[in-house]
Amino acid sequence: MKYQISLFLLLTTVLFSCQNENEKRLAENAKEAKKKEAIFNNINKGWTFLDEPINEISESQLNSWTEWREFMKEIGEKPRKTIGAFQKKSAAISKKAMALNNNIPAQFNQPQIKSRISILITKIKMLDLFIHLSKIPDDKVVFLIQEINKELISLERQMDKIVEKAKIPKEQGEEDFLRMLDTTRAIPSSAPPLDKNIPRVE
Repeated sequence: MKYQISLFLLLTTVLFSCQNENEKRLAENAKEAKKKEAIFNNINKGWTFLDEPINEISESQLNSWTEWREFMKEIGEKPRKTIGAFQKKSAAISKKAMALNNNIPAQFNQPQIKSRISILITKIKMLDLFIHLSKIPDDKVVFLIQEINKELISLERQMDKIVEKAKIPKEQGEEDFLRMLDTTRAIPSSAPPLDKNIPRVE
């Protein structure tokens, strides 16, 4: 009889502890789901890229740059429903951003444009890295989206400056002078040192 009572008590204890363990696991799962939902909501709210040109001038000039058009189209499409969709979109944006180094129109193929493209690519790669972490730092993701928007504005403004500068008519002989200036820069200064014994004409 004592044996049966002990066995009954043992079974009751085991069942009770299993039930507590299940309740604890369910509570942790609910907490984790709530946390993931908050991360998703924060990223979803902050995922807004500037996908429209800030000036009509650069827009008309960029129509022939396929890589730029595809990049702008990619950032303009907002993912929906899951973090996984945002991760896929981030990877696609990163791939399109890398292609911006290809076929840059001759007018924009300048150091100031290339450096801004490099900065833009770096920030997009950081975004892609952060959003693929197991614990996503959603605040950093949202901050990087804002930074990417700033870089886009900076890049487009630089393009506008180049377009505006090209519109300014050059004075007569200015192109020849600039060409001559470039030629003189290319000639190394290998003139022999002045002889102190030769009288100088002042």
